[in-house]
Amino acid sequence: MPIRQLSETMINQIAAGEVVERPASVVKELVENALDAGAKRIEVVTAGGGIGLIRVVDDGSGMAEDELPLAIARHCTSKLSDNIFDIRSLGFRGEALPSIGSVARLTIRSRPPGADAGTEIAVEGGRITGPRPAPANPGTLVEVRDLFYATPARLKFMKSERAESAAIGDVVRRTAIAFPQIRFSLAGTDRMALDFAPSGRDAAGRLARIAQVMGREFPENAVEIDAGREGVRLTGFISIPSFNRGNAQAQFAYVNGRPVRDKMIAGAIRGAYADMLPRDRHAVAVLFVEADPALVDVNVHPAKADVRFRDPGLVRGLIVGAVRQALAATGVRASTSGAGAMMDAFRVQGGGPRSGFGGAPAGSHGHGASPYRPLESGFGEAAQAVFEQVSWPSADVRPAGDEAPRELLAAPLGAARAQIHENYIVAQTEDALVIVDQHAAHERLVYEALKQAIHSRPVPAQMLLIPEIVDMAEDDVERLALHAGTLARFGLGIERFGPGAVAVRETPAMLGETDAAQLVRDLADEIAEHDTADTLKDRLDRIAATMACHGSVRSGRRMRVEEMNALLRQMEATPGSGTCNHGRPTYIELKLQDIERLFGRR
Repeated sequence: MPIRQLSETMINQIAAGEVVERPASVVKELVENALDAGAKRIEVVTAGGGIGLIRVVDDGSGMAEDELPLAIARHCTSKLSDNIFDIRSLGFRGEALPSIGSVARLTIRSRPPGADAGTEIAVEGGRITGPRPAPANPGTLVEVRDLFYATPARLKFMKSERAESAAIGDVVRRTAIAFPQIRFSLAGTDRMALDFAPSGRDAAGRLARIAQVMGREFPENAVEIDAGREGVRLTGFISIPSFNRGNAQAQFAYVNGRPVRDKMIAGAIRGAYADMLPRDRHAVAVLFVEADPALVDVNVHPAKADVRFRDPGLVRGLIVGAVRQALAATGVRASTSGAGAMMDAFRVQGGGPRSGFGGAPAGSHGHGASPYRPLESGFGEAAQAVFEQVSWPSADVRPAGDEAPRELLAAPLGAARAQIHENYIVAQTEDALVIVDQHAAHERLVYEALKQAIHSRPVPAQMLLIPEIVDMAEDDVERLALHAGTLARFGLGIERFGPGAVAVRETPAMLGETDAAQLVRDLADEIAEHDTADTLKDRLDRIAATMACHGSVRSGRRMRVEEMNALLRQMEATPGSGTCNHGRPTYIELKLQDIERLFGRR
């Protein structure tokens, strides 16, 4: 078949296949254009999940009449300097508008500030109409109708209207977080209206915008991050371990203001919370990475969703170290969601309590009509015996007899007042009630002590009688050789054995009998992906977690008041003590005002 030149329409449609994946991709490109134009207000309107209509209006710098034809021509842009490695704008390819115009009905109406009138140009399936005079406010209006009408096969791959609308909402929310000083609004017949008022660009302003997007609960459970290393700066907010989600959708990452979905950054967040969250739970985080544009390649993906760092190990180490340091510095802190769940467990709804403790129907109480009646499962008539006879066997309440010292009441976890069910410590602070799971809490304390002992000195190694030879690719051998010193500190002794193999001479004694070949291959894979050798460290940490679980205070152990208070003080002094090794909360704090609300006093 002879070589032939593709038509301009065909070229644009091929480009559209890379840039315009779905309606959310169109919104992303148009909103980025508005931001690059210096807009202070951006309005997005959609219909039919964005397939029927997408309209983006901004108050930016606008475009003159002679610029509109260039705006819809490929590889025309005002955002790129002569240095392609110094990209400081969100867009730079000059492909978005012509690509959209090749597969949809595109209309652009723009008016620069100070101009007497606006100008309009239209593109329909690659055919251009205009430019022509048109009434317009200062700024730019871009309207996209009947997306993919020129390529109907693409419509078959679209999801439901609700799913496409949700994807557009996610794009707007992610972008709004990065630019808190700009007002964003999102409306349409296919969604609830959103309006994010502008706030400041400082940390307080960012947190206010995050609260607008993610809800007020996150700021109450957030820790601020501000760290730097070798010209890379990391700022943002992360959640305390006990405040987590069932998926990673609440993790937002930005590189030089650009929203990205970077696997390395996601892996760094996961690694920083490795022994603080259950396997199926994810931290909530909003991280901003600022670096010299020359150190970041934003041109590795047509839709600019991914980035590549010149030194990914530096960025990953910065994120892991900063997150762990911030969590350690915040001290012992309970999630407000824990108290909320406890309130829900006792709150009366629909004529009866929503409780997980069982109990008789509300109607069995003579005072069942009262909205503030005692709950059958916690404060009902049967439970009144707790207050009259503290030795009630099923609860095993063991109160502290003396008045708690004021200095203990002022401590974060307060003074121990009782032990119930031989596992839960009830403590009192100046304004709250604290319930501690003694086994989970002591498990975290023992685990942290074991980790400190393991990583503060070289890990004992056991020498193999016969070195194990592991055949590997030359690149993997080279990577392992570069990290041989670190591996030796963790008890793994390796050395080159020819061009395509390594000899394993020692393994960590804590691992016992282990598959040395598989361990080395796993390490090589991780080093290739993340330039770290954390796999071995993670295995040692898992052994320490197992030892901590078996060596901690067991459920059913009766504790004296002095022992309970000593455990509380150790928790306050230990980073990460808000969760156990398995990610479960070690304590729940219920404020006095919440308790009073339960009893109708507020």
